[in-house]
Amino acid sequence: MQRLQVLAYRSVIAGALDQQPLLSVNALKTPCRIQPVRLKTQGSVEQYGLKRFSTAEATVATRENGKMRERTLTMDTINPLVKAVEYAVRGPIVIKAGEIEKCLQEGVKKPFTEVIKANIGDAHAMGQPPITFLRQVVALCTCPELLESPIFPEDAKLRARRILQACEGRSLGSYSASQGVDCIREDIAAFIEQRDDGVPANRDNIYLTTGASDGIMSILKLLVSGQGRSRTGVMIPIPQYPLYSATISELEAVQVNYYLDEDNCWALDVNELYRAFNAAKKYCNPRVLCIINPGNPTGQVQSKKCIEEVLHFAYEEKLFVLSDEVYQDNVYSPDCRFHSFKKVLYEMGPEYFNSVELASFHSTSKATQESVVSEVATWRCSTWTRRSRPSW
Repeated sequence: MQRLQVLAYRSVIAGALDQQPLLSVNALKTPCRIQPVRLKTQGSVEQYGLKRFSTAEATVATRENGKMRERTLTMDTINPLVKAVEYAVRGPIVIKAGEIEKCLQEGVKKPFTEVIKANIGDAHAMGQPPITFLRQVVALCTCPELLESPIFPEDAKLRARRILQACEGRSLGSYSASQGVDCIREDIAAFIEQRDDGVPANRDNIYLTTGASDGIMSILKLLVSGQGRSRTGVMIPIPQYPLYSATISELEAVQVNYYLDEDNCWALDVNELYRAFNAAKKYCNPRVLCIINPGNPTGQVQSKKCIEEVLHFAYEEKLFVLSDEVYQDNVYSPDCRFHSFKKVLYEMGPEYFNSVELASFHSTSKATQESVVSEVATWRCSTWTRRSRPSW
């Protein structure tokens, strides 16, 4: 209220100027800040004063010694690590596609009638219908008054009440635990256990993030360290999803490429992993192995034998494994079956699952849902599990 009074007082002073001739800017000999003067047609003094001093509405040209003031943030001053980031799936090709799409909408004739965007896994944009139940639950949680409406089915109401009871103040807008809402992590643990044919899953090893990408970036931030030849090297598949190369550039880590076998349906050959790892040791410290299964953008699905070989490689070389599994529900070939790295690691026995460090990621945005989760299963990492050994 005090601030409003001050602004109103200032506006009275500004309003008094509309009765006087405007001063010539050329007559001013000192640097000045030029501001518009209220006209009689612009409303009351109080209303105009509040609007004029709003940072969103003010139009101010600041000059120093007759020159425009230099900006703090420019392409020359921006963080060079950010400038080095490339994210091709949203680059110039996509911008050009958008321009062509707009031309089609305006009636411009082309030898085609639509633009199909295959640059990113946007399932709903490609026409995949959402699950009604999920949107009903979100609507009920967001507006609990709807729980009394006969329009919504009882199973959706039951789920919404369970989620709201787990929220402080029974409000979806309240702050949750850093790992995410407990009951949601419990449900995710139950899903993982069912998916992996009974391999135990612990909600305390599960973290919810705003997209799998944020989860991957958070883990990489923890892993990158060192300088020079001791700088962390991150092994990524080529072709890859550009999140990885972009994050590596931003964190100033070292990108270590290993190449998928195009002639063999983009399969992962463990011999290529050894080649890339041994070559990288000459200029960095390879500590992280990124796996995308099913592949993005290649679409290959790794066999159980291949996963075992990869985990054995990580065990021998003491690598932290990041398993990007967001397309696990998008396997369409009858000859392929998805195997989670967590399940295979567990089945390899205590010597492996007590030693290999693994963070696996899943995103509901690629299958049927709109919210996103990230599963983190790490070993001997007290930051995540608060114990030296995993408890599934």
